[in-house]
Order: sequence, then structure tokens, then C-alpha cells
Amino acid sequence: MTVHFIGAGPGAADLITVRGRDLIAASPVCLYAGSLVPAEVLSWCPPGAALVDTANMVLDDIVAAMVEAHRAGQDVARLHSGDPSVFSAMAEQMRRLDAAGVPYRVTPGVPAFAAAAAALSRELTVPEVGQTVILTRTAARATAMPPGEDLATLGASRATMVLHLAVQRIGEVVDELVPHYGADCPAAVVAYASRPDEVVLRGTLADIAAQVRAAGIRRTAVIIVGAVLGASGFTDSHLYSAARCREDAAPPA
Repeated sequence: MTVHFIGAGPGAADLITVRGRDLIAASPVCLYAGSLVPAEVLSWCPPGAALVDTANMVLDDIVAAMVEAHRAGQDVARLHSGDPSVFSAMAEQMRRLDAAGVPYRVTPGVPAFAAAAAALSRELTVPEVGQTVILTRTAARATAMPPGEDLATLGASRATMVLHLAVQRIGEVVDELVPHYGADCPAAVVAYASRPDEVVLRGTLADIAAQVRAAGIRRTAVIIVGAVLGASGFTDSHLYSAARCREDAAPPA
């Protein structure tokens, strides 16, 4: 039997992969984080499935539930919001499953930053404006950041920056980024991306913190900072250029 780590997407139930939906429907045990997974997703669980809300559980208890299901010969759908490859705490679960001899697989999902970019109708990589995206967070009330991954260091690149789990510290984030990006740098905050109660705020580093406070946003939000958010007169991508050679490479002699 297998534990399936499944990216449940950013919030909208239809932003889950077909594979993820089918695995949920075939798993008699489903572990999910309460407020982060829509009820419609849970409706795909098979009749009589054991639904375990992990919102108030500690890591050892979560893993114990998966191990117990494995010993009972039951597949497990372990749902993570967004995509489990980023800020999901999946790695430590897999480490414990390895020690317990429990097999697992990972099914990707739509990450929160992608849903936020879609809400903004923006590409995060714009030709000759920004070709690098940094996904990061802040360390307040969370695991410490590794050396060299503080905002001051990362901000020196002036790359497009996406911050998860940081909206409660929006003031401090702005203070750390303004010296590198400038107060007039475009910034945006998207809360509850893809959900009916989605909130989209657009501005600059000079005013985005005030907008967040006025809107009362304190969780489930992504901050995006970078020139790509305001780009307009940029160079067309070489991808579709008429000057690009599209002939197939000559076959080997």
C-alpha cells in the first residue's frame, strides 16, 4: 500500500490534477489540513473513507496515522495545499516513512505563486526585465532561515521575489527590500488565490503595506515584488521571433 502526497492546488477545487483527483477517489484514508483544502475536494473520497484533519496534529501523530493505514493495507491520500515541493513540510514526513518502510509517491499540484500570478494576469519572467524568480519566506515564528537567505541578501539580486508565509510581516518585508528595489518598485499581494473570496492588491513597495493593513489580510497570501509586475515596453521573446531558426537539426551523417 502507498502514501500519496498530493498537491491539492491553491484553493479552487478544479485546480487539482486529474491524477490527484483519481488518487483521492481511490484512497480509503485521506489526511488533509482543514482550512486549506476545500470541502469539494474531500467529496471525491470514496464512501466510508477515514478523513483525518491534520490542522491541529503534530508531525509524529500524522506519520503514525499513515503508518497505521499502511499496516491495514490501505492507500493514503495525503493532501497538501498548493504544490508539495514548496513549503509543505513533506520532506520530514517522507524521512519518517522511509524509516518505517512505508512506500510513497508524489503528485504535483498548482502552486500558490502560480495562482497569484494568474490572478494578476502577469508573467513572472519577462524578456530583458526579469528572468529569475526567487521563492522564499521570512523566519518570524517559524524555522530559522539558512545563512545567506535573508531578504537583504536575496534582494541584492533585484530578481522577481515571491514571499510565502510573510504577509503578517509586510512592514518589515518592505523595509528590507526598499534599499535594493526602491520604493517605487511594483508590488502585489494576492490572498486566497483562486477562491471565491480572493483579494488582489496592486501597488508599490511604498504603499503595499498600508493596503494590506487596510484590507485586514493576515494569512493565506503571497507577496510578489519586482519590475515584471509593471513591465510594458519590453522586448518580444526570442521564442516566437521571426529571426529564430526553426529548422530541424540535420541528422547525423
